[in-house]
Amino acid sequence: MSKGKFALGALFGAVVGVAAGILTAPKSGKETRADLRTKADELKGQATEKAHEVKSKATEAAEDVKTKAEELKGRTERAVEGAKQGFNSKK
Repeated sequence: MSKGKFALGALFGAVVGVAAGILTAPKSGKETRADLRTKADELKGQATEKAHEVKSKATEAAEDVKTKAEELKGRTERAVEGAKQGFNSKK
């Protein structure tokens, strides 16, 4: 199971658990709605924060891949030039 699927499952489980706890608590409807609203806002903030983290990590990974691809391109070009020079010097 990937880390992303596990994290999503854990988040979903937490949401369901919080909702079940709030809905079964002996409070008035108005208090329950206020509690739900508060928890929803908290979870929204956490989800937004996590989304920013994921975006940041994805950007870093993309930059890393780009840098490595450019390095590989440079090495390949140098190898091709070296092979051409070696081939031309044997003629």
